[in-house]
Amino acid sequence: MIWLSSWGPVLLWAGLIFYLSSVPRLTTGWGLWDLLLRKGAHMFEYAVLALFLVRAGRKTWPTSVRPNVLLWSLFGAVLYAASDEIHQAYVPGRGPSVVDVLIDSSGALIAVIWCRKKWDAINEFFKY
Repeated sequence: MIWLSSWGPVLLWAGLIFYLSSVPRLTTGWGLWDLLLRKGAHMFEYAVLALFLVRAGRKTWPTSVRPNVLLWSLFGAVLYAASDEIHQAYVPGRGPSVVDVLIDSSGALIAVIWCRKKWDAINEFFKY
């Protein structure tokens, strides 16, 4: 049960990202605003994934030192971003993009940096 409460949110969020990546053409037709909205969504998706990974890492390995949990969480989010782009290579109307991996990774990095700065303050939040 502890594993499910720790890793369940990670798996659900990764599943949502996978589902959204399976949609052939995600576009609003708003030109530049569409591009900014989609890239902002990429950053947000992977920032949340990184937060869930940090939470799961802290709950699974509570005695692990902070840099280990943060680095592994960032690595996991970046690895998933790369695998997601490979997945998009097989979706009609979509394609892989190194730029998207960088955008996804920047969202994850921002979340991990935030967690590093707020490590002690977020103990209560990540406890649940």
